[in-house]
Amino acid sequence: MTKLKITLVLLLVATVTFAQQSPRKQATGNIGAVAVEVDYGAPSVRNRVIWGELVPFGKVWRAGANENTTISFDKDVTVGDQKVPAGKYGLFLIPNKGEQWILALSKKNDAWGSNGYSKENDLIRLKVSHKKGDKSVEQMAFHVNKKGVQFAWEKVQIWIPVK
Repeated sequence: MTKLKITLVLLLVATVTFAQQSPRKQATGNIGAVAVEVDYGAPSVRNRVIWGELVPFGKVWRAGANENTTISFDKDVTVGDQKVPAGKYGLFLIPNKGEQWILALSKKNDAWGSNGYSKENDLIRLKVSHKKGDKSVEQMAFHVNKKGVQFAWEKVQIWIPVK
């Protein structure tokens, strides 16, 4: 019985110690007949200044934490006005202060964050509008619905049109 108690205590300590602060999450759904999945590390605001500090303006960002954020389509789609073949892509954002942001889908989907990013691997680049609201979203999230993919973190929301 003592061994069981010690094992449970060690398991609890290990769980708390190694719990991810930015857990992996998946947003899945269908846009028409297309199955879409976004796989990302979901950081939290935790009283930090996000835009312009944690995530610098004008620099490529992996749109999440840790491993590369990816987006997958099981059929060909159009993102914005650009054709995207079925497949899995690295998803990157370039936030800009007071301007439209840039969405890049990279053919390289297995980089570690932004370090493995190269513009040469971009399949598409698209200007996307960001909306700043009053309500803050603590943990970064993607959502897939009938008309596209929504990104929300802190007080920023971005709509990625997919059809």
